[in-house]
Amino acid sequence: MKYLFLIAGPLWLLLTSCSKSEEKKETQTSGNPIAEGWYADPEGVVFGDEYWIYPTYSAEYEKQLHFDAFSSKDLVTWQKHPNILDTAAIKWARQAMWAPAAIEKDGKYYLFFAANDVQRPSRPGWDENNTINHFGGIGVAVADAPGGPFKDYLGKPLIDDFYNDAQPIDQFVFEDTDGTHYIFYGGWGHCNLGVLNDDFTGFKPWDDGKLFHEITPEGYVEGPFMFLRNGTYYLMWSEGGWTNDTYKVAYATAEKATGPYNRIGTILESDKAVATGAGHNSVIHTPGTDDWYMVYHRRPIPNEGRDHRVTCIDRLEFNEDGTIKPVKMTFEGVAANAIKANR
Repeated sequence: MKYLFLIAGPLWLLLTSCSKSEEKKETQTSGNPIAEGWYADPEGVVFGDEYWIYPTYSAEYEKQLHFDAFSSKDLVTWQKHPNILDTAAIKWARQAMWAPAAIEKDGKYYLFFAANDVQRPSRPGWDENNTINHFGGIGVAVADAPGGPFKDYLGKPLIDDFYNDAQPIDQFVFEDTDGTHYIFYGGWGHCNLGVLNDDFTGFKPWDDGKLFHEITPEGYVEGPFMFLRNGTYYLMWSEGGWTNDTYKVAYATAEKATGPYNRIGTILESDKAVATGAGHNSVIHTPGTDDWYMVYHRRPIPNEGRDHRVTCIDRLEFNEDGTIKPVKMTFEGVAANAIKANR
């Protein structure tokens, strides 16, 4: 019996070890958050065979002076790319660099961002000398690779004024099926839509001569994002207050990028069992599949800091009629899903 135990014992340990190893491999996930540190306002995008996430560095405004990025081949293992853009490259930015949005065009990578938390003189609460008001708005940086280094494209903001009362922040650039590049942006409860010119140095006026049309959906606060699936355009945005647990994501659908939009409802909000303040999202689509992911920030529990926000990813799923199922926040995140070259 002793001899038999010596043989069976190690064999049992070996089989158990293999079983656990296979189980771990099968259930390996990204985990939430996907990276250490405070990050918010993430935009997820696919470049080639890689997933990329570009977030805001979440800190006090005067410390928000750079952007980091994260890349992954499979959604599980993420590589940090530090300081892809900072105020050394953007001379006119001095604080509050927010919500980067990246897009590729003609072999170049463009990073749109907001800086300086620009205010307007007429905003209530500011003193008569407007000493807190300063220059800023939405800028553009360019690079030869998704991880930079990025440099200032214009040497000034692309949008530095208030159109339709929209604060120039939270921009997203969407390429439509006909090659048109639309920009959605706006804070303070107003969302604008414009058409970028071919070299991203300005805008093509609408037929009425205006540069921007207001398309603000009901409940809109900030953070617009659009994607296209099965011929339906989905416009998403954040509602509530970004500093508390009222923050959430809502969406509308349309038959074209310019609307009109039919508001459907909210799909992501606080879950006291997981996190609060979930919002300012984007969406990643795995090419050649119907796999979709919600990328967003949320506040861990407990949370004692205004800027304590983390970037997370969870599945985005649809009903048969194309409406979106409520997004379930998890600590596990998502399973591996590599982008296949032949898709």
